[in-house]
Amino acid sequence: MTQGPLTTEAGAPVADNQNSETAGAGGPVLVQDQLLLEKLAHFNRERIPERVVHARGAGAYGTFTVTADVTPYTRAKFLSEVGKQTEVFLRFSTVAGNLGAADAVRDPRGFAVKFYTEEGNYDLVGNNTPVFFIRDAIKFPDFIHTQKRDPYTGSTEPDNVWDFWSLSPESTHQVTWLFGDRGIPASYRHMDGFGSHTFQWNNEAGEVFWVKYHFKTDQGIKCLTQQEANKLAGEDPDSHQRDLREAIERGEYPSWTVYVQIMPAAEAATYRFNPFDLTKVWPHGDYPLVEIGKLELNRNPQNIFAEVEQSIFSPAHFVPGIGPSPDKMLQGRLFAYGDAHRYRVGINADHLPVNRPHATEARTYSRDGFLYDGRHGGAKNYEPNSFGGPAQTDRALWQPIPVSGVTGDHRAPLHAEDDDFVQAGNLYRLMTDEEKDRLIDNLAGALSQVTREDIIERAVNNFRQADADFGKRLQAAVEALRG
Repeated sequence: MTQGPLTTEAGAPVADNQNSETAGAGGPVLVQDQLLLEKLAHFNRERIPERVVHARGAGAYGTFTVTADVTPYTRAKFLSEVGKQTEVFLRFSTVAGNLGAADAVRDPRGFAVKFYTEEGNYDLVGNNTPVFFIRDAIKFPDFIHTQKRDPYTGSTEPDNVWDFWSLSPESTHQVTWLFGDRGIPASYRHMDGFGSHTFQWNNEAGEVFWVKYHFKTDQGIKCLTQQEANKLAGEDPDSHQRDLREAIERGEYPSWTVYVQIMPAAEAATYRFNPFDLTKVWPHGDYPLVEIGKLELNRNPQNIFAEVEQSIFSPAHFVPGIGPSPDKMLQGRLFAYGDAHRYRVGINADHLPVNRPHATEARTYSRDGFLYDGRHGGAKNYEPNSFGGPAQTDRALWQPIPVSGVTGDHRAPLHAEDDDFVQAGNLYRLMTDEEKDRLIDNLAGALSQVTREDIIERAVNNFRQADADFGKRLQAAVEALRG
């Protein structure tokens, strides 16, 4: 079926798209061949800067359906009644790899969900791990520099990776998780997702609750061994992206059951460890999982660049009834993610179809900038005004929290069990003997590549403090590999 004649970007018909214009049959190309210049210039600019982290990703659209009444805890409208559905877009990603990296690698996976709610877009930007390597955003650039290419060698260096981890004992829990069986998911469909951070929910009465989100895969957990991943990454670098796309094409729509853990705000100050510490989980015995919904992916994007590469997610995109917590990592991300997208995609990135609200309309006084589409016409561009422009609601999205003390570079308040190693040790002791064997093998294989003995000893000592047997076995395994 014809779609009409080929045109230039300005809409003029193209006479010849096979041969450039020259001075005679064998002469040089003419500057007046504007089709040639337009195509080459556009081709040179087809890429935008890739994400500094989470560059390698895939995404899909779907629905979130409420399955339980959570109105006692939050006034968010998209959670207001059982059976209510909200359109979503979910982007999966690896963290450290470049845009062309393989999918089947040992790395956390991004799990970023955009809920297109009637009160605006709500972005829940998490990972497939319930914890993270650090608890303060001021360390994040340094951490990522260790995962990326060394400025001298141009390669990822084990010395850098383990030097940072060994000098940052709070990373021990996440490293134990990462080198365990779930460190390399078999696909995006066969892994859990987490909001990771602690967030605030507040209800119509103004009561505050702290929550953590859990997305449990309905496909079951499936993972790759290091050997399986090495083979798959070499044979099919696009394995995870292809699996997701083809499953949806077959009508095998992946889904997750969504849960939250709920902590009344009054319990946070005296809880046994800091509940806003991203390096720790809340034990389910203290705060059990409460099912709230079902998330299903059922539609592939039609254009990867437009809908996956140019999609933007920000933890600062809240809706009424949901807000931030004093988690210092989350606080840093509230700025960093929006700033990254303003640089990478542009100041009007929120106007793109994948990013703009789908169930409501954005009404702002922001104007102009690169690729501004003139959507506001001649409406006034200031507030307050006397011309019927949008006005504030006088009701905050989330409830204020009390603060006290003096300004300064403070560590988070200490609680009774604020220890960098307890939960890493608990995780190790929960493993079967076979799981421990694989964990030790994976860690030893990575640590044995480090060239400096002091870095190795520091790293092993962190695991030794988590569990004596853990450290002893790891030390022996590393020594055996290093001869």
